[in-house]
Amino acid sequence: MANLDDLIGADNPLYEKRKGVYPKSVDGFFRRFKWAIMAVTLAIYYVTPWIRWDRGPHAPDQAVLVDLANRRFYMFNIEIWPHEFYYVAGLLVMAGIGLFLVTSAVGRAWCGYACPQTVWTDLFQHVDRFVDGDRNAQIRLEKAPWGPEKIFKRLAKWSIYLFIAFWTGGAWIMYFADAPTLTVDFWTGQAAPVAYATVGVLTATTFIFGGFMREQVCVYMCPWPRIQTAMMDEKSLIVTYREWRGEPRGSVKKAETQPGAFGDCIDCNQCVAVCPTGIDIREGPQIGCITCALCIDACDSVMEQIGRPRGLIDYLTLDDVATEKAGGTAHPTLKTLFRPRTLVYFGIWCLIGLAMLFTLGQRTRLDLTVQHDRNPLYVQLSDGSIRNNYTVKVRNMETRQREVELVVKGLPGAVAWTSTGTRETATDRVKVSVAPDTVQKVRLFVVAPTEGSARTDFEIQAVALTGNERGDSDSVRFERPETGQ
Repeated sequence: MANLDDLIGADNPLYEKRKGVYPKSVDGFFRRFKWAIMAVTLAIYYVTPWIRWDRGPHAPDQAVLVDLANRRFYMFNIEIWPHEFYYVAGLLVMAGIGLFLVTSAVGRAWCGYACPQTVWTDLFQHVDRFVDGDRNAQIRLEKAPWGPEKIFKRLAKWSIYLFIAFWTGGAWIMYFADAPTLTVDFWTGQAAPVAYATVGVLTATTFIFGGFMREQVCVYMCPWPRIQTAMMDEKSLIVTYREWRGEPRGSVKKAETQPGAFGDCIDCNQCVAVCPTGIDIREGPQIGCITCALCIDACDSVMEQIGRPRGLIDYLTLDDVATEKAGGTAHPTLKTLFRPRTLVYFGIWCLIGLAMLFTLGQRTRLDLTVQHDRNPLYVQLSDGSIRNNYTVKVRNMETRQREVELVVKGLPGAVAWTSTGTRETATDRVKVSVAPDTVQKVRLFVVAPTEGSARTDFEIQAVALTGNERGDSDSVRFERPETGQ
């Protein structure tokens, strides 16, 4: 029976062996833009857990905190409780629509500039240049036999990789506990086992993905290159090689001896040398292109040196490619960006954001839920009146103690009291004290005359007497015996 190698042939392996990618350093607008994005994103990631934010004596003072123990999410002045998880869902929807917007406008710009895999890979590639030198030095070192210099440089580089990876994992756990406290606990061995496990996993994945797998994550593991085709159209800006201007390729000397016989591309391969995924953009759009535009910087630099127009490689839409091939002029960039599709995405994104901001501003910091006791449904007292029992939960979402009044509305002649009161002192309203940032459970007894329908719907309202005065209410039912019983 033939094996797989026999079927596909020895000269056509099922998997292509990875070719090393050694990006050359380059300077230009897009490289400097990548530097800025990398600096901002890394600063946000590593520094944010250490920012302090005063919320009062009964709340944590960390600006951004996912407090799993107490089921809270804090972001500066905003505090999200578990029942408000729809805000997190809203943020995820906004992130998705934002990704659609960016992709429809400028292709895989997210992949090229802000994706964590790109940011950390870019950081590790700068480490490569710092330790091994630029592209040519890295290639020579890779081909060199193992010796003292190579061993030293490899150990030095991998140690820096490991240091960065460890602090990447360490920074992540700081978002889930008070950063200074957790740091002390971590280094003194008092942190929870899950903290050490999380740091270990993230250290390993950062070290491997950023240090060794790099472009393979983008090309083979990430689903976004496959999904992006549904988000892009002929009007999306992508990095494009103007082959009608660059072909046929020829060196400067050949072009001088044969004027008009060659295009602007001198086949210097600088666009390939600087590419972090090692592709040749001159072969057209491909899955390995992350739209980082470093090839544009490299090509523009060469064009300036040989006195030819910049833009042989540039951001273009497929529509503009067809237009320029036919001798026309490409559309202005702003007109390309601000078109109906991107404006619709941007409008939806803004509407969701504004809706979330509005609800955040209008939400009460007091929440009420009432549950009727099912056994018994009611109790008939000696004077003939009917008593129903309820379990009331009052959630105080402020960082101060609050006095709350529970008011019975819509049930004529009804009075109420709690387990700390008596029937003699009962009125249509009851005061309770709710501790900061907690849920207070209250047993509420409501008595009403026997006259009335068997089931009467009414409201119990929670009115804040201190703090944010907006309250809450819950509709419940009062049960009486059926007529004739």
